Amino acid sequence: MYPERPAGIAFGGDYNPEQWPREVLEEDAALMREAGVNLVSLGMFSWALMEPEEGRFAFGWLDEIIDRLHAAGVAVDLATPTAAPPAWFVAAHPDVLPVNREGRRIGFGGRQSACSSAPAFRAATARLVRALGEHYRGHPAVVMWHVHNEYGAPLGECYCEHSVTAWRAWLRTTYRDISALNDAWGSTFWGQTYTDWGQIDAPRANHTAVNPAQRLDYARFSDAQHREHYLLQRDILRETAPGLPITTNFAGTVNCKSTDLWRWARELDVIANDHYLRAERPDNHIDLAMSADLARSVAGGAPWMLMEHSAGAVNWQPRNLAKRPGEMRRNSLAHVARGSDSVLFFQFRASRFGAEKFHSGMVPHAGTDSEQWREVVRLGADLRRLAGVRGSGVPAEVAIVWDWESYWALELDWRPSVDLTFRERVDAFYEALWREHVTVDFVHPSADISGYRVVVAPSSYLLTEASAKNLHRYVEAGGHLLVSYFSGIVDEHDTIHPGPHPGALRELLGLSVEEFHPLREHETVTLTGGDVARIWSERVRPAGAVTVRGFAGGPDAGHPAVTRHDLGAGAAWYLATAPVTGLRELLAQVLDRAGVSRPRGLPDTLELVRRGRHVFLINHGDLPVTVEGVSGVSVFDGVRHDGPVTVAAGAVTVIEAPAAEETPRP
Repeated sequence: MYPERPAGIAFGGDYNPEQWPREVLEEDAALMREAGVNLVSLGMFSWALMEPEEGRFAFGWLDEIIDRLHAAGVAVDLATPTAAPPAWFVAAHPDVLPVNREGRRIGFGGRQSACSSAPAFRAATARLVRALGEHYRGHPAVVMWHVHNEYGAPLGECYCEHSVTAWRAWLRTTYRDISALNDAWGSTFWGQTYTDWGQIDAPRANHTAVNPAQRLDYARFSDAQHREHYLLQRDILRETAPGLPITTNFAGTVNCKSTDLWRWARELDVIANDHYLRAERPDNHIDLAMSADLARSVAGGAPWMLMEHSAGAVNWQPRNLAKRPGEMRRNSLAHVARGSDSVLFFQFRASRFGAEKFHSGMVPHAGTDSEQWREVVRLGADLRRLAGVRGSGVPAEVAIVWDWESYWALELDWRPSVDLTFRERVDAFYEALWREHVTVDFVHPSADISGYRVVVAPSSYLLTEASAKNLHRYVEAGGHLLVSYFSGIVDEHDTIHPGPHPGALRELLGLSVEEFHPLREHETVTLTGGDVARIWSERVRPAGAVTVRGFAGGPDAGHPAVTRHDLGAGAAWYLATAPVTGLRELLAQVLDRAGVSRPRGLPDTLELVRRGRHVFLINHGDLPVTVEGVSGVSVFDGVRHDGPVTVAAGAVTVIEAPAAEETPRP
């Protein structure tokens, strides 16, 4: 359920009027009209003002602001401010402050400063949200509800006494019998067998590695506790203010390690994502694209919301680089290209005080006589012209497997190499596909993947038997699967699948792995054909698979590095190392064999994405790029094209196809 208002693409951001005097707020309404702002998030961290003391609610100041916004034609995404409990509440209930894994209780004054399991916090949350929902039921300006803020960031896991109590209850519900827990956790190792639920503590920091199955379950439990806190608020809002969509904003899909968004998506009316560039990464627009594609995928292909990004610099990275001219526009339109029906910022006006005073705003400290404000106004005009994009989909023939449980399990203690990280391989494969001009979806390994020509599994260390069978059926039915090393190794309890590696994928890939050979830091190996690889090598024994490339050097010289197993109507490919060069070429080979369509001959600085009847051409390079064979009308200048379209350096062109066509050619 996407909010019906505002029409077209929503434009605006997080608004914090409590930081400003009345004369500034009156100016804000005029500036919002000038820029075309039509939606703001309100009340995100205002609990102390909404409930200045227990049980006494003060909404008059908020009423005045909402009424002013409504008069200016600005809709409101009204937040529940539970990410920032007030000082009076924490003073009365100091036990709600979270405890970290090392046993230190955090202090008051930051965000996410209350444990989601704490009974007092849940009770106070319910009281406030009920009052908020009842007060604003039916208000014409309020078009959606925004619960909390960035669950799981920075507070992923809490180790306080309330968490341990909830943890034991969660384990009882999950396992029912303590012998089943002992079996799942392999508790005979290091003599950890439990005979009573009360003996089980949280997996606190230790002088050595802690049971990985226990830590994996604690990650599941912690995510579930945050989700319970969200559901508490959602259900109250559905009761007190029915009919409006309810969401919460994710702290960047690709960076939300502690939050299993596949599970969260089932509980949200609309997916909302925050994204901030990794400023010092030269190709950070690729990370942006990946975050947007994952948000769209979590939304099941439906439109989603870019709830936060920055107009310029952020304030929390080691070096907070300002965006260059045109970069904000490219960033914003790339999100729209990949399925967002909104472009929202943190925040509307840059703060003068507090921890985020050096974070950019739509209205910067320099004011309206600034290039940043002029770019904001131009962006608002662009988005009004893109109203016809709203609601349309983004086609993809290729999918990447992404599983948060595998993410959690892979990065626990004592793996074969510190270089084995979830994001490293996913990033590498996504970047190669992006440069090949292939738009991808992300999928859970148990999902229906029958509609994709190619599925890539870069980092499926944890893979259940059911998911492995799903991949097997996909290949037999004609799909093409590419699997990277150290996949299919363990089950849902971090227990190694029986037999040689890669246990769950052994028959599908038509091979076994006799031994892992992690490489030293900075060590490389060569492959036949001259490509160089790093991080990993292994002794592959084909059992039905054919060798596509071999190791020419290193501990596995003379053995397969890339294999293909023809199975049924499809093929399963395996890559036993991390290429420094040649990954894009290997992917192109798989894509061609599977018949994946994509533009040819374009530089990899040009981002091309189709959404509905629109094709977005985003030039991230310093030179103009000409794209051949494009038919349609340029949305921004009305020029008709039936042939080449030239996109200036750093510019964005959007072509809309005639109504009879689904997408512009080619």
